[in-house]
Parts: sequence; structure tokens; C-alpha cells
Amino acid sequence: METDELLQKVRKIEIKTRGLSNNIFAGEYHSAFKGRGMAFAEVREYQYGDDVRDIDWNVTARFGKPYVKVFEEERELTVILMVDVSGSLDFGTVGQTKRQVVTEIAATLAFSAIQNNDKIGVIFFSDKVEKFIPPKKGRKHILLIIRELLSFQPESNKTDLGMAIEFMTNAIKKRCTVFLMSDFYNHSDFKQQLMIANRRHDVVAIQVYDQRMCELPNIGLVNFVDSESGERVWVDTASAAVRRAHREWWVQHQGQLSNILTMSNVDSVSVRTDEDYVKSLMNLFRRRS
Repeated sequence: METDELLQKVRKIEIKTRGLSNNIFAGEYHSAFKGRGMAFAEVREYQYGDDVRDIDWNVTARFGKPYVKVFEEERELTVILMVDVSGSLDFGTVGQTKRQVVTEIAATLAFSAIQNNDKIGVIFFSDKVEKFIPPKKGRKHILLIIRELLSFQPESNKTDLGMAIEFMTNAIKKRCTVFLMSDFYNHSDFKQQLMIANRRHDVVAIQVYDQRMCELPNIGLVNFVDSESGERVWVDTASAAVRRAHREWWVQHQGQLSNILTMSNVDSVSVRTDEDYVKSLMNLFRRRS
């Protein structure tokens, strides 16, 4: 049984994210993520220059002159939200955790998809597939997804991106648009799985990160806990050398991630928890239009 608090949270996020998808993403989503298939629309008389392979021989025989099939791009898409639910997503130092931002982005994309009459499904993953909600249409289905985004509790704190991507590739047979949402904190090599997935589907990576991942504040001796492994370590943030080393680690980490995404030909965007994700998503959509 759902609690009143959860229902209130569902309603609050529905109002906010539906408003965004209605007013801001209205045209951007539609033009950025077009149907990749071609559907038969009608027949018309053959014109000079038409491809003879498009001739409809049944209609041609009936009317005694050549007619060709006209195709149009299929507008309906299948959208899959791949949502990282590992322990590192619970981290946040300014206002919201990474998990909260991922939830809002996922809900906004879900409402954008339903406006486009698309089917939408979700894969929650850690170092295993925690839950798979098959693609469907409709507001009732969207609200189910939002409830799960808000309340889902994973069994594992760890991450295995390669495993999750491979599961998606095997589970979804029809070509679809995949939004891979993660902090990519532990990106052990998943390039091979991503390259295979993006050949079959249209994969878009959305990284959500906290500002403290890229820059440590000078706040003295701090006991940090790795939310995925549980390992604890004391860090002297007052040391300029320590802060510089952390910054260099982040630059290297992002460089490796960027290399994987580029080699896999995957479009991507990075969103910081204390920044406006709407602007970042709009830029992504416009790059793809």
C-alpha cells in the first residue's frame, strides 16, 4: 500500500516534469528522436525518377498503369530508460542527490515520450538488473514508472554498466531510443557492450554528477565512505596537493568516459546536481535535431 507521502511526491514530480515536457521540450524531443523505421502510407502513380523497386504490382495490374508505394517515417518510438540505482547515486552536497536529479530527468523524458505517443520502459540496474518494466503507453504506466523511480530500493550498492547494457540489447529486439542515466562513477570497461548496443539501438548517455566529484573543498580532515564498496578513508582536504590530485583524477576519469562514448558513437550530456538540467537536455536535443 502506498503511503500518503509517496503519493504527494508522485503528484509533485508529475506536475513539475509534465510542465517541463509540455512547455519546454514540446518540439525539441520530437525532432531529436525521430522514428527510425519506414511505414507504408499510400500509393500514387509512378513518376519519372521513382525507384522501380517501390512499384506496387497488385495496384499496377488492377489499374493498368504503374503505381508506387509511398513510405513515411514511423513516428512511434520505443523508449527505454536505463536507470543506475547503485549506492553512489545517493550522494549529494548541494540541495539534491544524484538520484533525485536522475528521477526528475527520467520523469521528464517519460512525459515527453508519452506526448509523442511512444512506448516507454525502464531498466533499474546496479551490478545486476534490479527490475525491468517492459515498454507500454499511457499515463497510468507513466505514473507507475514515477512511483518506482521515487521508491525503488535496490538489493545491491555496486555497479556493472556492461552487464546492464548487454541485458538491454538482448531483451529489447525492436530498435529503440535508450537513455542511459548514471553518474558513471565506476565505469569499468563497458565499451564493447555499448558499441554493440548502439549499432542495434539509439543510445544516449546522461551523466549526473556532484560538484564535489570534480573539486574538493578545503574543510580539513574528512572521513569519506565509498558508497558502493563501503570502504572508509581519511582525506586531508586542507592539503593543496590532495585537492590537486583529486582534481587530476576527475579530469582523467572524465577523459576515459568521453573516449568510451566517442568511440561508441554515443551522444551524451553531463549534468551537475546544482545546475539546471533543462538547459543541458535542450542543448543535447538541439545537437541531435
